[in-house]
Amino acid sequence: MAVLGEHHPAFEEYCECIFELAEDDVDVIQARIAERLNVSRPAVSEMMRRLEAEGLIATDSGIQLTDAGLALGTKIVRRHRLAERFLTDVLQLSWAEAHHEAGKWEHVMSQSVETAMDRLLGNPTTCPHGNPIPGSAYIEPDSVRLADIAVGDGFTVQRITEELEFTPGLLEFLEASALQPGNAGVITAASPDGTVTVEIDGHHVGVGAFASARILVSA
Repeated sequence: MAVLGEHHPAFEEYCECIFELAEDDVDVIQARIAERLNVSRPAVSEMMRRLEAEGLIATDSGIQLTDAGLALGTKIVRRHRLAERFLTDVLQLSWAEAHHEAGKWEHVMSQSVETAMDRLLGNPTTCPHGNPIPGSAYIEPDSVRLADIAVGDGFTVQRITEELEFTPGLLEFLEASALQPGNAGVITAASPDGTVTVEIDGHHVGVGAFASARILVSA
């Protein structure tokens, strides 16, 4: 059974993945985990057995984190998102660079460093992409999908869901296009398949159906 203390980075990675899939209302199944972590399905199957033996997941009705697994996943997600905020706000790294680097920092960050980073940053409630930092004073705003905004209506970007952070090249595109939390825009065109064109920060940007369904905005 899992006990308090350190866990193998692979266990942390999987608990983080399961946490984030559930957070985005994505089916937590082995195929989705394999896609997110870019590993084979047999590797995921083997890790599920190990995680269950460690008491970190239960598989009675799908894949679910136990209390111990949820605590581990929450800790790693918190450290990842704090690190992203530090790397972008303080070190001025790009979104993509910060996401990559934070994936390393999350496994080696001590409690004292986490606490100091949180204090230095002023107790932020979200990562640079608008996703909530667990344990913060985050209050979820009213939001809808970008795809659901009518042509001619304005919006303010609230959140770039985790699923988009793992799509190759998409973080670079969104940052370069100013599709960032806090920025306001207008829908100028829309297609039946969910593709939209937005005017934001003086640019006209086309956003595909996959992304427009996963970017959360306030109307």
